Amino acid sequence: MDFLLDPNIAYLFLLGGVLMAMLALATPGTGFFEIGAFFCIALAGYAVYKLSFNWWALILLALSVVPFIYAIQRPKRELFLGLSILLLVVGSVFMFPQNGGLAVNPLVAVLASGLVAGFLWIAVRKSLEAASMRPSHDLAGLVGQIGEARTKVGEDGSVQVAGELWSARSEKPIAAGSPIRVVRRDGFVLIVEKSG
Repeated sequence: MDFLLDPNIAYLFLLGGVLMAMLALATPGTGFFEIGAFFCIALAGYAVYKLSFNWWALILLALSVVPFIYAIQRPKRELFLGLSILLLVVGSVFMFPQNGGLAVNPLVAVLASGLVAGFLWIAVRKSLEAASMRPSHDLAGLVGQIGEARTKVGEDGSVQVAGELWSARSEKPIAAGSPIRVVRRDGFVLIVEKSG
């Protein structure tokens, strides 16, 4: 476990743990990010316990979660996502002091922080965009659509609506090839009537 006392290794584990914790907040329920965050933070915690560290940097790391949570709760809050990434990077880079300077190699700090910041920015923005998008196939949007009966429609049948083949029912029999209009839906079965 002595390799964990190298500030560069401890820094990478700390950065990885916070990154996974933030991804777990953005995409909860997978279990992967939660477990990874736990182990990385535990290993970084061992180094923090054994090495000297800056309290203010630890506070910045903890505070980076607040704007992150605010940013993921509502889309279009890039300013708060950026603030969270900035707090994460500054807090993690200055975590381990050494003789008034940085214990972490500046090249490691710049590369790792840049990669984490870029990944967080892209991944979280895309996740939020996907979560806020309207489904590409809106079943409620089928009501009122015009289509064509592919088979005879009565107790059951098939209709072509919005470029797709659907199971359908109708109160009155409809001949194959007739134009239809969707009145409502019952699960994945469309209730239709003759159109025109």
